[in-house]
Amino acid sequence: MIRHLLPLCAALLCTLATAQETSLPAKDKFHLFLLVGQSNMAGRGVVEAQDQTPHPRVLMLSKEGRWVPAMDPLHFDKPSVGVGIGKTFGQLIAEANPGITIGLIPCAVGGSPIDTWKPGVFYPATKSHPWDDMAKRAALALPAGTLKGILWHQGESDSLPELAPAYEAKLLDLITRLRQEMKAPEIPFIAGQMGRFDDMPWTPEKSIVDRVHQDLPKKVPHTAFVGSEGLKHKGDKIHFDAASYRELGKRYARAFLDMTAKR
Repeated sequence: MIRHLLPLCAALLCTLATAQETSLPAKDKFHLFLLVGQSNMAGRGVVEAQDQTPHPRVLMLSKEGRWVPAMDPLHFDKPSVGVGIGKTFGQLIAEANPGITIGLIPCAVGGSPIDTWKPGVFYPATKSHPWDDMAKRAALALPAGTLKGILWHQGESDSLPELAPAYEAKLLDLITRLRQEMKAPEIPFIAGQMGRFDDMPWTPEKSIVDRVHQDLPKKVPHTAFVGSEGLKHKGDKIHFDAASYRELGKRYARAFLDMTAKR
């Protein structure tokens, strides 16, 4: 009985915490990260008590545009949203940087092809404008802090015969536009690998998109690739399970820390 009550208690404590005004640190001490892509960035893992326990120096921009303690689900793109990579990533970056507060800006949209990540494009499945909505949320968040990185996880919706061959050009264009939009030409951009599950072999098109992700650091400065080896799906052969999302968040964090240690 106590075990079943833990998630409820954690959620109640977080609700009470977010009801209060969150005080922000100085702009140079508030490091911001943009979370973009489709459902495996938004997260679809089952939420547990640990996912709703805030870290004192990790915040997120809520759907309403307020800075609140970060807890899963961070995103709000679809009702199926759950645990993702963001919270774990934020905690590890905060722990590696004492005195710094992390601000996560959730902007991922489940199912969104890369073509929807352009100005003015409407995505009917979520009745949203992925790029425009992201730009508005970033513009709201950036005055409070300093953008330090962009995390990207997307590709499943482009792993089709008619779309995969053009994916590389579109991704390179997206990175350029994101950096221009954020006025940060050298901002680190980290791309994560789509799920490689033993019981779901990849199609040739998925391999094409994966190769684009893997080759990114060779072609675009200040980019990194994060692998998904050994991670498991939640039963649908598409989305990672909660433990795998947390592990993927650790891998994104290691990649970011490795990138920034060299600069």
